[in-house]
Amino acid sequence: MTVLAAPDPTRSTRSTTWVPFALVALVLIPAIAGSLRLIELTGGPRVMPANPRFTSSPVPVVVHISCAVLCAVLGAIQFSSSFRARQPRWHRRSGRVVVVLGLAVAFSALWMTQFFPRQPGTGELAYLFRLAFGSGMAASIIVGFTAIRRGDVARHRAWMTRGYALAVGAGTQTFTLGIGHAVFGTSELTTDLSLGAGWGINLVVAECVIRRHTGSRRTTSHRTIEATGRVGSS
Repeated sequence: MTVLAAPDPTRSTRSTTWVPFALVALVLIPAIAGSLRLIELTGGPRVMPANPRFTSSPVPVVVHISCAVLCAVLGAIQFSSSFRARQPRWHRRSGRVVVVLGLAVAFSALWMTQFFPRQPGTGELAYLFRLAFGSGMAASIIVGFTAIRRGDVARHRAWMTRGYALAVGAGTQTFTLGIGHAVFGTSELTTDLSLGAGWGINLVVAECVIRRHTGSRRTTSHRTIEATGRVGSS
């Protein structure tokens, strides 16, 4: 009889322990800026440059910022395998909250894109990017939630990963805007492409993570089948 050693349950969980911290660090700068804007819009002191687009209609801005910050933090924790293993009930409950927060972020962003005056320094391309990626975020969350309701964990993880990647696009845009303006100068086209690059990079990373996880699962399944065959033939 051939006996294979049991897989180490800590191997996969240890490798993802750092992920929530990295994700929170990614959105730290826009989260701080958004929080300062939120303080201003709720009657606090003005510490950010005035933005008439926000002060004229603050409700969707407040919804967007507050839900985005909470979604980024709670969503980051969902990517910790060790935490999911230790707290499965909390994972499910907080996951439902993340779904609501994520949809609020997506729909408030779409509302502001459609009904707010155009952001100065941006053009038609940025408008199209916001519509496309905002809609994509909402669709990803809905598909991911529907998948887990059917018990399809792999599909759920894949689509929620895509949705979260779009949700934290502002974090990556902090870098793409800085690099784009430094290299190509400040222009409407540069700003639009830099904004799109932030979402695009996040989606590419998300797809790499999904494919890596899928490949790992296939390898594990193949090894399990081999082990079963060896035991059966002993």
